[in-house]
Amino acid sequence: MKKILITGSAGFIGVNSAIHFANNSWQVIALDNLSRPGAEDNLNWLNQQAKVEFIKADIRDSDSIERIVKTHQPDVLLHLAAQVAVTTSVVNPREDFQINALGTFNLLEAIRQHQSDCFFINASTNKVYGKMEDCAVVETEQHYTYKDINGVSENRELDFHSPYGCSKGAADQYCIDYARIFNLKTVNLRQSCIYGQRQLGVEDQGWVAWFTIASLFGKPITIYGNGKQVRDILHVDDLIRCYELCIEKSDYISGQAFNIGGGPENTLSLLELLDMLRQKTAVEPNLSWSDWRPGDQPIFICELDKAKQHLGWQPQINVDQGVSKLIDWVKQHRELFNWL
Repeated sequence: MKKILITGSAGFIGVNSAIHFANNSWQVIALDNLSRPGAEDNLNWLNQQAKVEFIKADIRDSDSIERIVKTHQPDVLLHLAAQVAVTTSVVNPREDFQINALGTFNLLEAIRQHQSDCFFINASTNKVYGKMEDCAVVETEQHYTYKDINGVSENRELDFHSPYGCSKGAADQYCIDYARIFNLKTVNLRQSCIYGQRQLGVEDQGWVAWFTIASLFGKPITIYGNGKQVRDILHVDDLIRCYELCIEKSDYISGQAFNIGGGPENTLSLLELLDMLRQKTAVEPNLSWSDWRPGDQPIFICELDKAKQHLGWQPQINVDQGVSKLIDWVKQHRELFNWL
């Protein structure tokens, strides 16, 4: 039985991934420091749904990480643990660096020294491309669009904005270089906006889930900027299919980076999501407005050509289906949101 070590396993993507792999004949070692609100609930749910081995540990602790990798010898390491919010990185850039950059480095070093055959999947971010101010953008009544391109390719020059962009960008580049210099098997997935079941979204991270939760519970929603910002959104089930395909093709794709998101066919602006929620829930969101956040891109849409060509992957769950599934899940699990 193959082993997969999942960091950040009590987070939204982590818990969905752990259950999927455990239910598909993988031995799952689930690692998390349980620092994020809702992590304990996710862990309890994970233990009810699948057989996994849980280890409470922090990726900033290099000794613990080395010991875990040396002891368990995973075939795959799915690295999802992270500080995930731009706003938090501005308030506490040192902690952001320690988690995202140093934490990733610790994992790579542990693999290099103790399990060099392990395939390392790094959850990177579209923020490595910065604000892309040279890309012409057209503003319409409800959203921004690119003037000259359909989406951003992996050939785009990297440009780290915000401490978060810098820390995740450093981790991204370390993964590529460890494949090049040390011959490790690594891949970077520069993920766009991921959403779906078990996402306990908050204001500064997970905006699709947060808008959905806040609308259904009558909580205030702050729009930073004008609300016309556009992202390509991807349902977590489609993302996990991508992880599986990466593992299948690990030798072929090692050392590469892929943009992974909803692509041009699955885009939403903040305003468009709010309109969709009004239609699907018959609830009027409680809105307020504030200034743009540092490093916020007016639009980001992945070009998926490389993923289609090299992985045989593209999204299967469209925006309407995915948002409807998320609304149903929130309604069915109201007890998870007593902290609001």
